[in-house]
Amino acid sequence: MKTKQCLVIGLGRFGTAVATTLYEMGHEVVAVDHHEENVERVMNLVTHAAIVDASDERALRAIGAADFDVVVVAIGTDVQANILATMNAKSLGAPYVVCKAIDEMARRVLERIGADLVIRPEHDMGVRLARQIATPNIVDTLDLGGDHAIVEIEANERLRGTLRDLNLTGRFNVQVIAVSRAGKVEVTPRAEHDVRPHDKLVVIGHSHSIDDLRRYLGE
Repeated sequence: MKTKQCLVIGLGRFGTAVATTLYEMGHEVVAVDHHEENVERVMNLVTHAAIVDASDERALRAIGAADFDVVVVAIGTDVQANILATMNAKSLGAPYVVCKAIDEMARRVLERIGADLVIRPEHDMGVRLARQIATPNIVDTLDLGGDHAIVEIEANERLRGTLRDLNLTGRFNVQVIAVSRAGKVEVTPRAEHDVRPHDKLVVIGHSHSIDDLRRYLGE
């Protein structure tokens, strides 16, 4: 595993969790916040911690924001500071900036000013939990980012027949990449593969398309 140089801006609960976990995984982590008590809390849990106002471009330049592999802007409720820190990191040449957004409006703004990845932790976790509760026969979900996912679903009476006849790609815009029956897995199954109830289908597609398939199955 290549060691990454990471800068985490904002040391609330989310930022602290990101910074300390990255450090525990062996990466070099510089964690900054403009509140002294937040910095002191993580001082011994990361590579280096400092009091920095990331809304000041000169302060970010001084710590070499452009030299980090990843910059995580984890500022919480102060939307203006979040936006300024993101703009500063990108303008200084940071190659990959991940931002936390508190709502949909903030997400749109952050994407517009150049954030490479915008996440809404509470929202995203809430959606994931709701899907797990609502679809108990979903064995596992792998989030691919960009609203795409790989999901394992269980076939029922509505999914019976060959993959060609079921035409899940044409009907739901999802691709079946594996089928499992009684523990035997067939990867990239042929169009003639016969699907029966209780088979496990691993499908890849846009989250909305997967949701359409789930609704069709009555999940």
